[in-house]
Amino acid sequence: MAVKKKTKQISLGGLKIGGGAPVVVQSMTKTDTRDVPSTVAQVKRLQTAGCEAVRVAVLNAEAAVAIRSIIKRIHIPLIADVHFDHKLALIALENGADGLRINPGNIGSRLKVREVVSAARDKGVPIRIGVNAGSLEKDLLRKYKHPAAKALVESAGRHIKILEGLKFRSIKVSLKASDVMRTVEAYRLFSEKFSYPVHIGISEAGPAFSGTVKSAVGLGILLSEGIGDTIRVSLTADPVEEVKVAYEILKSLHLRQIGPELISCPTCGRCQVDIRGIVEKVETKLSSVKKPIKVAVMGCVVNGPGEAREADIGIAGGKGMGILFKHGKVVKTLKERELFSTLMREIKRM
Repeated sequence: MAVKKKTKQISLGGLKIGGGAPVVVQSMTKTDTRDVPSTVAQVKRLQTAGCEAVRVAVLNAEAAVAIRSIIKRIHIPLIADVHFDHKLALIALENGADGLRINPGNIGSRLKVREVVSAARDKGVPIRIGVNAGSLEKDLLRKYKHPAAKALVESAGRHIKILEGLKFRSIKVSLKASDVMRTVEAYRLFSEKFSYPVHIGISEAGPAFSGTVKSAVGLGILLSEGIGDTIRVSLTADPVEEVKVAYEILKSLHLRQIGPELISCPTCGRCQVDIRGIVEKVETKLSSVKKPIKVAVMGCVVNGPGEAREADIGIAGGKGMGILFKHGKVVKTLKERELFSTLMREIKRM
């Protein structure tokens, strides 16, 4: 298991972030926040998938006001994402937002920032400073010629200084770019200079397949080095997929063990049963299981049980038949048509 770097701890609703707390899985709604029924429905789907905090876009006052109706019908902390207009942040706070995501440098004068910080402090709401390679300050782009990792960290430092100058330290920081290694470098540099908790992600990672690969590589590197207190996988896809991918990344590093882990062989010429079909059905069934059980679906009896020795339960196929095994030991021999149903029945019993 990766050893997490010790950061300051903040509270987001009922969640503890940083300070040794487990990595929190986050996502963002892709609905119009003003459409309360659609937004609530999407958040509930995210909750069911295991999402622990959700961010909503606040583009106008109507969206900020809608937060009050939304939070009454959901059960995870809600973060308001605000840019350029400090009044939207104030309205979001007044309507019960559990967290804010802003850049203090782009919401107006120091007086306006002070208003937001004062309101956040009064309500015990943390602020995430969200630095993004796509919206860096122009002087930093001139200085570094492009959105370099050092530019991201310098931008974050500026915003931190603004909040610290107002005696506000309930801060979380993100430094995102669509380039994997630039993002990794930025977080590494930041973690050497600051002890504030960080929200990690690869910005605009892309569609489901390529975005999952980029996120797994970048976030896997950071998490393996102990960097990351909250995580979002940004995909051009259903946000539920973001949550699923996030948990798979965390499970692969033994950082979170929520829900089942399915391991399966890629199949080869030795495989004489429909393992791909069985795997698809098992994966679908396991999606509703919340306990951390390890399940193996293997293609042959030659290497199956041995390769999946650490699994809690599994099956390995033969010619028109297969075996059921637990912890690498054979329990019984089954006909091919019995493999899936027997496996699921035994999982339910466990």
